[in-house]
Amino acid sequence: MPWKDCTAMSQRREFVMLAQAQDANLAQLCRRFGISRKCGYKWKTRFAAAGEDGLSDHSRRPHHSPRRSSDEIEQKVLAARRQHPAWGPRKLRHLLLHEGNDPPSLPAPSTIAQILQRHGLIDAAESDKHRALVRFEKTLPNELWQMDFKGHVAMLDGGRCHPLTVLDDHSRFNVGLIACANERTETVQAALIGLLERYGQPMCILCDNGGPWGSAGAERYTQLSVWLMLHGIAVSHGRPYHPQTQGKDERFHRTLDVELLSRQSLRDLSDSQQRFDQWRQTYNQLRPHEALAMATPITRWRPSDHAYQADPPLPQYLSSDAVRKVDQSGKLSFKGRFYKIGQAFSGQYVGLRQSEVDGVLKVLLAEHQIGQLDLRKQPATCCAEPPLATLA
Repeated sequence: MPWKDCTAMSQRREFVMLAQAQDANLAQLCRRFGISRKCGYKWKTRFAAAGEDGLSDHSRRPHHSPRRSSDEIEQKVLAARRQHPAWGPRKLRHLLLHEGNDPPSLPAPSTIAQILQRHGLIDAAESDKHRALVRFEKTLPNELWQMDFKGHVAMLDGGRCHPLTVLDDHSRFNVGLIACANERTETVQAALIGLLERYGQPMCILCDNGGPWGSAGAERYTQLSVWLMLHGIAVSHGRPYHPQTQGKDERFHRTLDVELLSRQSLRDLSDSQQRFDQWRQTYNQLRPHEALAMATPITRWRPSDHAYQADPPLPQYLSSDAVRKVDQSGKLSFKGRFYKIGQAFSGQYVGLRQSEVDGVLKVLLAEHQIGQLDLRKQPATCCAEPPLATLA
């Protein structure tokens, strides 16, 4: 029978001792020990050359592996992974390409995964395979920005950091990553002013239905959304309880959490902003993005040609429009009746314009439709519905 693992050495020793006899029949011995003649000759030769040390198992690892990555490339892979511990093999390979390494000398992503596994730098369950996804995006930069809060994070000074994120839909360029002390209107507005002054204005901003940019209650609009519209920026809201409407920003939040927040402690707001700025530079300029065919966001981004104005011109309407001022309670007067528009519009002049349907008037703030008046109903009512379809 073949060698038993637990007694292999003793059986090999017995075999070679018998095989050394002057009149030994090697073929017969091999049959009785259950091994091949080739194996028998191997152990006899090894014993003659090295004694009992020759009877131990030798490594089957080849002395030379021409297809194995060079030590220099392997060390570069390991250094890149340690620098970016959340990046997978695909991103690491593109990083090495970006650093000027010769493409033929770089291993495939699957080989990089094996290198990481050998050195314990990647989990066995971590895979570089991804499902093919159907992606929707705007055609050009600044057609749509997605904006939201990441969710507050505890800091070492006992306070809470509220990361405000703004992402361009087309390029995935992170327009802003701001460490905020709260989620109030004045805080968000101040942060937005800084971004608009630097990068110009988008055509539209997509945000959720929570404060400070929206309300799930009867009054859809807030002071912040009115402020944006007065600056010529359309406001779109995702479907209530459907965060996937802002899928790109939600995905950005997961990346932020995996690559930064779960790995570093934030000391205070100043320290938080410094860390955000450093990571944001890596995200925009260095990190390959799989949704962009492994390009970096900054390569698909450009600032907006629409410059921000601190004091935008007053809303202009057609001569055929009926212009009304919204009072402090959020109502306007038309043909002897009061209609509820929304308290966020208090003090603003809105236009009433005939729609394609007789008896239905569009309610406009500048060029943005904020609702409609249906004069056919008794009494007539104002239906302040969002003018834009829900965006993916």
